[in-house]
Amino acid sequence: KYELYRLEKGPSQEAWMNDEEATYALKTMNYIRRMENKAAELYRLRLINGFLHLYSGQEAVAVGTKMSITEKDSVITAYRCHGFAVVFGVSARQVFAELMGRKSGISKGKGGSMHMYARQFYGGDGIVGGQVPIGAGLGFAHKYNGTGGVAWAFYGDGAASQGQIFEAYNMSKLWKLPVVYVCENNLYGMGTVVDRHSANTNFYARGDLIPGVKVDGMRVTAVREAVKFAREYAARDGPIILEMVTYRYFGHSMSDPGTSYRTRDEVKSVQAEQDPIQLLAKQLVENGVKSEEEIRTIRDSTYKAVDEELEQAKADSFPEMSDIAADVYVNPLEKVRGKVPWETH
Repeated sequence: KYELYRLEKGPSQEAWMNDEEATYALKTMNYIRRMENKAAELYRLRLINGFLHLYSGQEAVAVGTKMSITEKDSVITAYRCHGFAVVFGVSARQVFAELMGRKSGISKGKGGSMHMYARQFYGGDGIVGGQVPIGAGLGFAHKYNGTGGVAWAFYGDGAASQGQIFEAYNMSKLWKLPVVYVCENNLYGMGTVVDRHSANTNFYARGDLIPGVKVDGMRVTAVREAVKFAREYAARDGPIILEMVTYRYFGHSMSDPGTSYRTRDEVKSVQAEQDPIQLLAKQLVENGVKSEEEIRTIRDSTYKAVDEELEQAKADSFPEMSDIAADVYVNPLEKVRGKVPWETH
């Protein structure tokens, strides 16, 4: 069931999924889940330093989105970006390597958790809500160049009240840009529950003249159908907002235990009743698309593949000191100043 704003008709209430699509969705969500859970272990072992924002629990949003967009489209999101990197072709090995600062990482070990990129994927953004105007710019580029593509700007409920988001709404509506704004509402902005940080928690209805759809972001089939609908609308009529109601299993980042503002029982309840992987598995078994044994086999083989990629990433080397200033200037500096003026590298 979808909730609509300024729309007479919404996404299809029926979703069909063949064996190939089911395998992709199950495999990719399990791949992301295992990768993120292993990243948490690496952080606790101090093999990962700095920020680490994990996507466990929200996998259906990235996977369902990828199943309905086209190769002409552009996507940008916030700093919780590992899942999106994966659906756009980045391997777990590249993600692990990046997180551990290895030169085989997707950003050569210098970007870390928040800065991963791929073809069509314009990465994570370290500034809360900072990616949304960029998403509007991507939409402008698609319209200006006549590519036929649609831009997708993802942001969280914690960013939904940032001023630049409403500026982006206004410009994209004024110019009828092919942009879909997607609010991943995981119910908490850092450690603040939605109704304590937003006066209006109907994020899909906050675009004034821009229509919106509220979606169950824990069901990959619902996400896929909503994205398909939104893409067709944006390409034809301009901007639209999707609110994906989802849930993160970890805290905001690894420095946040995630239990000071919500109970452990709440997290366990969501994991038991609304887990996106289990919901899809149940649908597939009930409709005769997959057997329970097939689902277990997909999970086990995927977990094994991720574990192998982790070991490969651990064996990868760190960047050389001479690489520290690479990819900063068009003409690289020959020397980089150290702690004091007379120390150079």
